[in-house]
Amino acid sequence: MGQLWASAAVLGWLITLSAFDIRYRRLPNVLTLPGAAVIIAGAWSADHGGAAVLGAGTLFVLYATVHLIVPAGMGAGDVKLAIGLGALTGAFGPDVWALAALGAGALTGVLGLAALVGGTRIVPHGPSMCLASAVAVALAVT
Repeated sequence: MGQLWASAAVLGWLITLSAFDIRYRRLPNVLTLPGAAVIIAGAWSADHGGAAVLGAGTLFVLYATVHLIVPAGMGAGDVKLAIGLGALTGAFGPDVWALAALGAGALTGVLGLAALVGGTRIVPHGPSMCLASAVAVALAVT
């Protein structure tokens, strides 16, 4: 029963983040950072804390590097979201982490191409990060 509640809470967090990013084009600290802390704490309690921290740190460094090189290309909210999503997917193993990391970029790329056809150049990356992470974890637990 606890796993069901945890899954529902994570799914709610991902949906809230995605909706907020689509509507306001930003990911606020009040959503990204506490979520990351809860995910890391949950991973520790399930004996996956080391993998979660490794996943969080690695994805954070990758996203922070992109943000520092091309600040207009990736927002700071995406960098902070990478901590929680890296922890979430990292807790399920490197294959899940890699699938989510690569999937997020691929989804944003596809949405970016569709946006160009529609006449815009701005596509929020947070929803792609959330969806790719959710799918990767769902594939791992089924």
